[in-house]
Amino acid sequence: MQLKIGTIGKAHGLHGEVSVIVTTDVPQERFVPGHKIATQPADRGPLTVTRQRAHQDRWYVTFEEIPDRTVAESYRGVELVIEVDHSDEDDAWYPHELEGLEVRRLSGARVGRVAGLEPLPAQDALIIDEDGGERVYLPFLKIFVPTVDVAGGYVVIDPPGGLLTEDRDQLVVVRDDDGEQLSS
Repeated sequence: MQLKIGTIGKAHGLHGEVSVIVTTDVPQERFVPGHKIATQPADRGPLTVTRQRAHQDRWYVTFEEIPDRTVAESYRGVELVIEVDHSDEDDAWYPHELEGLEVRRLSGARVGRVAGLEPLPAQDALIIDEDGGERVYLPFLKIFVPTVDVAGGYVVIDPPGGLLTEDRDQLVVVRDDDGEQLSS
């Protein structure tokens, strides 16, 4: 299975250096000089890293196959991918390992299926396609997703009230003495 580790961004300078929008936690290990990195679309690679550097929270990489700014601009938007089977960490999963898993509540009741994982600035969000057709985003935190059983084919969730469609009918609206809504 291919895992995206970054996307080539703007050309930087005249000698083929490109910015990389990094989607890996360990860019210093992924963009090592001499490493060949596959691309999506596949016909744009593989690319051989000749240099990498970080500057002000941005990553810049030079590839052997991209000699100048003109060629660099033609690679903008190309995804950089590696081949992986599964994560070696106990509490870490690649998005492709989670996609398609059945989603259950703590009670065991089925909710739907995992559609994917969305990396967000604060934390990742588990994308759930409910059986009724709605799509919801649940923060991928242990408090809301206490169990992930990839081998068993399911995740267990404990979502906050009102997140799932079936819970919205059970919300209670609290009003003050003047009838103004205080909470729901």
